Amino acid sequence: MVALNGKTAVITGSTTGIGLAMARALARAGANTVLNGLGPTDEIEKERKRIEADFGVKSIYSAADMTKPAEIAAMVGLAEEALGSVDILVNNAGIQFVSPIEEFPADRWDAIIAIDLSSAFHGIRAAVPGMKKRGWGRIINTASAHSLVASPFKSAYVSAKHGISGLTKAVALELATFKITCNSISPGYVWTPLVEKQIPDTMKARNMTREQVINEVLLDAQPTKQFVTVEQVAGLAVFLCTDDAAQITGVNIPIDGGWTAQ
Repeated sequence: MVALNGKTAVITGSTTGIGLAMARALARAGANTVLNGLGPTDEIEKERKRIEADFGVKSIYSAADMTKPAEIAAMVGLAEEALGSVDILVNNAGIQFVSPIEEFPADRWDAIIAIDLSSAFHGIRAAVPGMKKRGWGRIINTASAHSLVASPFKSAYVSAKHGISGLTKAVALELATFKITCNSISPGYVWTPLVEKQIPDTMKARNMTREQVINEVLLDAQPTKQFVTVEQVAGLAVFLCTDDAAQITGVNIPIDGGWTAQ
């Protein structure tokens, strides 16, 4: 069991998918959690209560909008006030849109850059002073295999995730002497609502059936021919919070079934 007792983790985009799995894994390791994200209020409350009941930790929810820097800073402030600190920050919130670049809506570009990249900057900026004061911190950014390679029709997402990789390196160097690490995790295709929702757009862009998109586009990229699981990504996140990972910083770790080895 990883001992994160007394620590507090803020996980953006954590009401479903990878983020929720990370929140549950960190809570299992003893950390109090701050959930954030979209979804029906009653479902979010069920997940929050389930985390508290399953793991005996405190869990609160912030509805902070990841496109609004002031709300991101307020979420960090809420965690510090209600739970005492922000020791672990997981920048996981993300959206996707698939389109040929000449048809790519400008507002979708702006939204993806704001949520997938800029929100991580604003979260880090707000959380670092407290981490420095306490002399310990873990920052984990959910990147993507698309932070290392590109795919067609995903110009905004690929740009944002490449930006996350660079942000991770810069922050890691700045914080290297403060016992604060900053790393990014780059999953390949994980079966989540985000992936499922992009299938119709990919079907249209590539003139493919649903089965063709899954087998010839998604799983074709991964030599294992299997989706990564949310639990596997969450397990890596927890490891990066341990003392064994104290000298791992500034790296982008793929968990992609061999995709980026090609």
